[in-house]
Amino acid sequence: MPHLPPSWTQQLPTLNAQSARLATERQQVLTKPPGSLGQLEQLAIQLAGLQGTEQPTVDPVQITIFAGDHGVCEEGVSAFPQAVTAQMIANFAGGGAAISVLAKQLGASLEVVNLGTVGNVPALPGVRDERIASATANLAVTGAMTGDQVRAALASGDAAAERAAHANCRLFIGGDMGIGNTTSAAALACALLGAAPERLVGPGTGLDRTGVSRKSQVVARALARHGDSTDPLTVLASLGGFEIAALTGALLGCAARGIPVLVDGYIVSVAALLGVHQQPGLRDWLLFAHRSAEPGHARVLDALNARPLLDLGMRLGEGSGAAVAISLLRSACALHNGMASFADAGVSNAGDQ
Repeated sequence: MPHLPPSWTQQLPTLNAQSARLATERQQVLTKPPGSLGQLEQLAIQLAGLQGTEQPTVDPVQITIFAGDHGVCEEGVSAFPQAVTAQMIANFAGGGAAISVLAKQLGASLEVVNLGTVGNVPALPGVRDERIASATANLAVTGAMTGDQVRAALASGDAAAERAAHANCRLFIGGDMGIGNTTSAAALACALLGAAPERLVGPGTGLDRTGVSRKSQVVARALARHGDSTDPLTVLASLGGFEIAALTGALLGCAARGIPVLVDGYIVSVAALLGVHQQPGLRDWLLFAHRSAEPGHARVLDALNARPLLDLGMRLGEGSGAAVAISLLRSACALHNGMASFADAGVSNAGDQ
């Protein structure tokens, strides 16, 4: 039986209070009115505290996309055929996907982890074959994963965090690919938050109103089968997907290794919610990139007390929203590290007489 990664139960590291204090003090003496750079100041302070340094940075960046298929697609919950998951893995490898373009633009490392697809995926550069099964089971009628499968997916995510640590990455972005995964994410969020499906179920790949209603009914059936448990491992096995479990393992694994995470959209935020339910200390290691157009994302962000950087109406997944937000984090670090103090520049401060 695969073991749970240590980050599932072992205490996570905490923010370096001295580094955060020094960063806060530095922000007060830079040549600007205090607070005038808004959220950029807080980003720099948070990164300084997490990285234990007065000179925070987000580079190098590691982007890992976890891909997996979902048995719940049998219920007609997606506007796209399930074959798209395998096809998109090839597209990632070929450089044609949105996240491929963004990763190249950013100079970020990009890898894809195939956890199991209905369609065949040949050996491809940049794609790791860690297939657990061809797909999860249909969560509307039975548990989506066995205990061993959940542990294998969590371990795959933890291994990605370990690779990021070995590469000395200073920021991690997790992405998702899996037709049907917004159904799984909605079911997970409903179970953890005690919310009704109609509050969290959205169009996903572009369902019309009738399709969204059918999808909501599928989630309701899954929740009725699942029961009342909010234990993260139980909820994942019952309602999750391979890629969502792997993302949960990756987020916890990054925090355990001192790597901040820039959280993408709905799917990754649900993985974050699972991780925070298991390990509340994970929340300190999370930055939130954007507010997705998927309706349930706002509810999940509220539950995580998250203030996303962007609201662009994006709902692609793949880590694309987080990749777009990288430039803001780079700017926050550059301003913090590079601006002159009032004393250095010979500029009078507001308190000077």
